[in-house]
Amino acid sequence: MDLIVIEDAEDPRLAVFRQHDRALSNRPDRRNDDAPGAFIAEGDLVVARALNAGCRPLAALVDIDAVPAVAERMTGAPVFAAGTDLRQRIARMGRVQPIVAVFERTPRPSVADVVAATDRIVAIEAVDNPANIGSIVRNAAALGWGGVVLDQSSADPLSRRALRVAMGTAFTITHARTDDLAGVLRSMAADGWSTVALTLAADAVDLDQIAPGERCAIVIGAERTGLSDEVAGVCHVRARIPMNPAVDSLNAAAASAIACYQLRRI
Repeated sequence: MDLIVIEDAEDPRLAVFRQHDRALSNRPDRRNDDAPGAFIAEGDLVVARALNAGCRPLAALVDIDAVPAVAERMTGAPVFAAGTDLRQRIARMGRVQPIVAVFERTPRPSVADVVAATDRIVAIEAVDNPANIGSIVRNAAALGWGGVVLDQSSADPLSRRALRVAMGTAFTITHARTDDLAGVLRSMAADGWSTVALTLAADAVDLDQIAPGERCAIVIGAERTGLSDEVAGVCHVRARIPMNPAVDSLNAAAASAIACYQLRRI
């Protein structure tokens, strides 16, 4: 590996590291399945998991004083090196990881592919916070759920912050987008899936009273608004997580962890 030592934060070769997610991949790219563009992975663990998943590296920026071993695996991609102060200026972040890498974004699988590949799916509606998406993905992967299906308004699992929060587990759990989440859930139900909507609705039953089917999907909505009537209405059952009545709701990511554990494959 030949390091390219950088002395100027405005070096044009580093422009990609100064871009935000919107510049790396425009909105249609991030929301649709045929998703070209690029994404940024931060930290040796996330970078290693991207490489392990077969993602093609485009460039890396590393700490010249402590080059992570994973940088040796950036075959065919330029590896730039600089000190901490300069890398912070390049990445425009207060704290920058010892390695930041840019990867080519490959097409996502289709919803049909995700549904066919597993018997445990987390479906997400209108969760637009990347940190929540990252946590939900990490929880699902950790607790043995095989796929994630997101509507078009939810944040991108490959966004910079979501990947960082998920610790790269987005590369080990398949995910797909849909512009008709209610339709997907309706089709899954018709095919024998048990679909469980997490909600605070008055007619919801306690989560621990639900016996998950052989194939089960948890459906999670935004914290403030919850699931839409359309999506909740096509689910087999509405479930709530019993909690202190003085607290109005759980964070979407925390709720996903509880539900994924409670309805996990036994």
